[in-house]
Amino acid sequence: MMKRASSALFLGLAMALAALSPAMAAGVRLTVDGTPISDVQIQQRAKLLALEHHGGNLQKAAEDELVNEILENEDAKRYNITVSNSDVDAAFTSMAQGLRISPDKLTQVLVANGVGTDTLRARIRATLAFNKITQNVIAPRVTISEAALNQQARGKLTAVNSYDYILKQVLFLPHKGQGPGARMGDAQRYRARFKGCDSAVSLSASFMDAAVTDVGRRNAMQLDPKMAAQLSSLPVGGITRPQVQPDGVSMLAICQKNKSNDLTFLTNQLRAKQGNDQLKTETDKYLADLKAKAVIVTH
Repeated sequence: MMKRASSALFLGLAMALAALSPAMAAGVRLTVDGTPISDVQIQQRAKLLALEHHGGNLQKAAEDELVNEILENEDAKRYNITVSNSDVDAAFTSMAQGLRISPDKLTQVLVANGVGTDTLRARIRATLAFNKITQNVIAPRVTISEAALNQQARGKLTAVNSYDYILKQVLFLPHKGQGPGARMGDAQRYRARFKGCDSAVSLSASFMDAAVTDVGRRNAMQLDPKMAAQLSSLPVGGITRPQVQPDGVSMLAICQKNKSNDLTFLTNQLRAKQGNDQLKTETDKYLADLKAKAVIVTH
C-alpha cells in the first residue's frame, strides 16, 4: 500500500504552498551509514510535505523521512529486495489516478509548487521496498492468540448482535424528477399494511415502482449497528421503519430470526484490528532498531 505516498497528498494539491524558510547554501547536512543527505534534498522534501499540508517543523520532518528511507533502502538490499523503475512508474500513475488526474498533470502540480518529481519518486521507491520487508519479514512476527480472540468476542456478544436473519428489502423508487425521499408516504402506508414476508410481493403490487428483493441470510454483525438494533427489537414478520437511501426509500422485513452464538464476524473484526495494531508496533520497533544500529552524522 502507498499510505505514506498518497493519503496525505490528497489534502494539499489544491492549496497554495506554505511559505518556507529561505534556502540554505547547498551542501551535505547528514550522512547515514556514509550515504549523504543534502540541503537540496531536505528543502525538496520539505516542500513536498508543505504541499501535503504537513504541520510542525517541516525541515525536521523532511530529515526524518530521508533518514528512514536510506535505512529502508539499505535493509531492502540486505534481503535482496529490488524495486524497478517500472514499479515506481506504475505507483506514480496509480497515485495520479487516485487523485483523478493524469501522471503529467501530477508532475505539473509538483513542479508548480517547487517539487521535483524525483523527490516523490524517491519516497515511492523506499515505500515499495519497505512494503516488501513488512510483508516478508515483519508481518510473520505478528502472532494473535485465537483462544484470546474467541474469549474477547464472547464478551462482545449482546442482545443486538447475536442474531441471524433472513431478510427481504422493500424499496420504493422515486418517480422521474423526484428526490430519493419522495416516496416516504407510500413506504409508511406499505409498512402499516405489511403482514409478513409471504405477502410482501403481492402487497407491493398495489403500489407503483415498489420492488421486493431477497437479501438472504445476514448476521447482525454484517449490518449497520442502528439497523441491527432496530431488527433485534422486531419479531419475525416485522418490518423496519422506512429509511431514505440514495436509490429511494427502503425497509427490511424479517422472514426468519434465530439466536446465534457465531463468533466469526466478531473474531474477524478483532483479528484485523489487533493485527494492524501489532503490525504497526512491530514496524515502529523494526525501524527504531535500524536507526539505533546506523551511523548518523550531522554536518
